This record gives sequence, C-alpha cells and structure tokens, in this order.
Amino acid sequence: MLRIKSQIVTFSIALLVWVLLTATVEPVSLIAGVIAAFLVMLSSADFFTDYPNKWFEPKRYFYFFKFLGVFLWKCILANFDVAFRVIQPDMPINPGIVKVKTRLKTEMALTALANSITLTPGTFTVDIDQEKGFLYIHWISVKDKDMVKATNIIVKGFEDIIEKVFE
Repeated sequence: MLRIKSQIVTFSIALLVWVLLTATVEPVSLIAGVIAAFLVMLSSADFFTDYPNKWFEPKRYFYFFKFLGVFLWKCILANFDVAFRVIQPDMPINPGIVKVKTRLKTEMALTALANSITLTPGTFTVDIDQEKGFLYIHWISVKDKDMVKATNIIVKGFEDIIEKVFE
C-alpha cells in the first residue's frame, strides 16, 4: 500500500510539473504529460518520498511555499553579495570550508538542504555526513569558523522550514 501511495504522489507531482512547465492543458500536451509522468513514476517512485502519506497534509504546502520565499530572498541577498565582491575587488574574501550541524535525518530533507545551500551564490555543499548530521560547506567569505555560529548563519533559515516540509 505504501508503494502505491508513493507512486500516486510521484505521478501527481510529475504531471503538475509538466503542466506548469508547458503552460497548456491541450489534449495532446496532457497525453504526453501523462506518459512522461507515468515513466517518471515507474523509474523513481521508490526514491522520491519515504513517507507518501505526509504529502497529503495541506500544511506542508504552506511551508513549501514559505520555503520558496525564504530561498528566493536568500538567493537575492547572496547574489548581491557576490556581485558586490566582483565589482569591488578591494572587498576582502575569506574562502574556506566550514562544518555545520543539522538535525535533519531523511535523505530527502538533507538533499533539499544541501541543494538550497549550493544554489545560493557564495556557498557550496561539499559533503554530507548523514549519520552524524554534518554538512561541509565551502563558503566564499567565512564569517565564523565556529560550528554553532556557522550553522546559525548558513543552515538555520532553511532547516526549520525544510523539516516541516520533508520530515
């Protein structure tokens, strides 16, 4: 039963993404979307979600859209920061790798966190230690090497919301 729910969730999300990307509901496009969503479902339903029942909780969608807003805001700020560093070569950079701690446990949540950090300019997730809950982040300008302070700067904005969406 869990596998069927996982397949339904995967199919539904794949079809929704298809409709949003094609921006049309013409019959030919919908048929192609159903076929593509079915192929995605067959190939990745087991990998997409560990807990398909949780995808039917409406509050998760509220937190997902909140996550998108936080992510976009952090991306905008990081883009300005990196652009300013390019324009002002006198502005110091202090590149380095920092270790941060996360309380996220599921692969989906850790992947979402790592990708959010990597997609934010100036940071890049180098490695994940899932067992111990550590991420190693390359940071264009290390503001603090202390793990707790670096975690608060890099991870906290994403972690709280990702936890509500994916765990």
